Amino acid sequence: MNSFFKFGLKISSTIAILGLLSACNSNPPPPPIATPSPTKPPAQVKVGLALGGGAAKGFAHIGVIKMLEANGIKVEVVSGTSAGSVVGAMYASGMDAFALQERAFSLDESQIRDVNLLGGGLVKGQKLQDYVNQLVGNKSIQQFPKPFSAVATELETGNRVAFNRGNAGQAVRASSSIPGVFMPVLIGNKKFVDGGVVSPVPVDSARELGANFVIAVDISSKATGTAATSALGIMNQAVVIMGQKLGEQELARADIVIRPKIGKIGAADFDMKNVAILEGEKAALAMLPLIRQKMAEKALAGK
Repeated sequence: MNSFFKFGLKISSTIAILGLLSACNSNPPPPPIATPSPTKPPAQVKVGLALGGGAAKGFAHIGVIKMLEANGIKVEVVSGTSAGSVVGAMYASGMDAFALQERAFSLDESQIRDVNLLGGGLVKGQKLQDYVNQLVGNKSIQQFPKPFSAVATELETGNRVAFNRGNAGQAVRASSSIPGVFMPVLIGNKKFVDGGVVSPVPVDSARELGANFVIAVDISSKATGTAATSALGIMNQAVVIMGQKLGEQELARADIVIRPKIGKIGAADFDMKNVAILEGEKAALAMLPLIRQKMAEKALAGK
């Protein structure tokens, strides 16, 4: 009787286990879990600042830099032509915007002008070279915290040359040697003049330094819309028009173009530096929403 009872329990247990397994096997498999497909990570936006030429109008670059810094826009590489190369070299060497402004207000034009009477009254440029080297602590360009290039024009060939190594002051001097005002600069066995002859706003140079987002600052003179009457005025107007057309082609390759309203400031109006800086601030501030929008688009595009 006892053996029969135990045998019955075994049969019941077996049936129960088989029933449980049968019930499990009859349930449908769990539904698949939807997992998000891997997304492309946002690209790193590497901002380059391309500072154009314009003599005394170049103080506007300082105002632009002030607003970019104040609003968290990190500039990683800098290129400059003529006046833009002067400001650009100091900025790339480690100065912040307020240090730049301090240097601007303490600048005496006699510090950078050395007229060579034997050279037809042209400015030699050695003083400018020494002044820049002093401000950057006599560092060579490759020692700057930010990659930098000063754009000049090779006189014999008309080729654009971007100096991104070596003597910073000499590179800036070559970039700033306005034909008819400065003597050409001899570097090696070649002569160089102002970079504005071939690259008024050096957008391409900023990209060559690795920038994938270029903010260009255009301070160049524009055609006035009135006909010049004197021979000198006609020649000046022709030069302005040529530079304007040339600059438009390269500016089209920038992501952002900032144009401070400094049309009333002359090339030699160094006493209007405070006005130029303020106009640079205002122009940059007005462009900040578009800068942020385009930087976000660049990051999401993954390029």
